[in-house]
Amino acid sequence: MFRRIFKDHPQSVGETYFEHAHSAFGFGTAMVGAGIKCLVHGLLPPLFTTSGSDAVRKLHTRMVTHRQRDKCKN
Repeated sequence: MFRRIFKDHPQSVGETYFEHAHSAFGFGTAMVGAGIKCLVHGLLPPLFTTSGSDAVRKLHTRMVTHRQRDKCKN
């Protein structure tokens, strides 16, 4: 049970539990920040016109492109 909760998924993406936690918190804070900007943009359209799409592109690069490149090194 402990292994399934704390080790299996982080290992499946090539990270330790703490590396995965750090990465997940980074993604989470980036998404919350982008979400707040999107909400502000909904109320005041001239503000944060590209913040949501910019965040999605950056997070995609970090999560998909970057990880695939790192796995090719090993």
